[in-house]
Amino acid sequence: MKVIIVGAGPCGLLLAVLLAKQGVQVQVLEASTKLDDQPRACHYSAPAKHELARAGVLSKITAEGFHPRSVCWRKKDGTRIAGLNNEFEPESSVHRIVCLELGRVVQILYDAAMEQGCAEVLMGHRVTGIGQDDSLAWVEVVLPSQSSSGESLRFSADYIVGCDGAKSQIRRSLFGDWEFPGTTWEQQIIATNVYYDFDKFGYEDSNFIIHQTDWYMAARISKKNLWRVTYGDVPGLTNEQYAERLPMRYKEILPGQPEPANYNVTNIGPYTMHQRLAKSMRVGRFLLAGDAAHLCNPFGGLGLTGGIADIGALYDALLGIYKKVADDRILAQYSECRSEMYRTLVDPLSTANFRRLWEKDPDTTIAEDEFFGLAREAEIDPVLAREMLEGFMALRSDLTGFYRTEERE
Repeated sequence: MKVIIVGAGPCGLLLAVLLAKQGVQVQVLEASTKLDDQPRACHYSAPAKHELARAGVLSKITAEGFHPRSVCWRKKDGTRIAGLNNEFEPESSVHRIVCLELGRVVQILYDAAMEQGCAEVLMGHRVTGIGQDDSLAWVEVVLPSQSSSGESLRFSADYIVGCDGAKSQIRRSLFGDWEFPGTTWEQQIIATNVYYDFDKFGYEDSNFIIHQTDWYMAARISKKNLWRVTYGDVPGLTNEQYAERLPMRYKEILPGQPEPANYNVTNIGPYTMHQRLAKSMRVGRFLLAGDAAHLCNPFGGLGLTGGIADIGALYDALLGIYKKVADDRILAQYSECRSEMYRTLVDPLSTANFRRLWEKDPDTTIAEDEFFGLAREAEIDPVLAREMLEGFMALRSDLTGFYRTEERE
């Protein structure tokens, strides 16, 4: 069996490693000539850690990363509202969140893929069209040297997986350029990586600031005190204009009202947020996973975690077919269960996480939001705290139950 994966991001490379370890022939086609290093999600909770462990890369990620001690919600003046402590769970536990910059995780996955004899990663291969019949699926690919001539190459496989992100060419080819049901948030967010001394203001490892205009998230993302600060700004500007406005916004929102000399910004990435789900995550021999299949805002880390959980389910489905313990009907189960997971958990939870930051006056939110009552109770009840942390595993889908035998991986 051969599988083509379009997109060399975390989901595509993870699936490549998992399948290649089992002897499946894998080709990864990536349009860009280099791996993505823009600011993105970087916290990996239990469902993601489970799949990273199956791929054999979790130990390296945990060695380079760190385990956040706690997450909390604050008012703009720094007043702590409530929080959740992770330290009761040992770092060796799958349920303890680990953090490492996504760019580094992508590189680790790329290196692991290149070590597999069954895997090939081809950079600079841009998909322009697709097709399939009863026996194969294929993609038309343009190389940088051919972009002006219009010539293309054809790559074919038994199955093709679109892991090519929010602007997925695979999804657009399957359903149309503008067929991605859902909504776009009016709010513009700016994701930045910055060295700044939040510790002297009593900030914890992850902090969500509630304010109707100056809401933001500040989370430590490395052992070397690098922080991810994601904040809102006015919509409709260019990337250059957002970069010019950054010092003003930092002074308005961050503790200590810092001047540029007080911090060092290493990366800035303005982006638009969506809540969207593809019509289906399977069309014949084509599959979708991660951002190519569904999008949500980044507050709470459900986009990356949900995408990696897709990969775990799809891996089990494709492996079942490869080992002849399942037929391709299991791919319909993949599409149905992962779409339902988005509708019932990822979408509503991520929406609530974001709205909590800005929708109402902070005092009203604190008084009315049941989540804060639950968080306060968990701070004094370790059993409840553990249940909340372990609850993330609900994002997984175990498709081995659809195998024809009792074989389990």
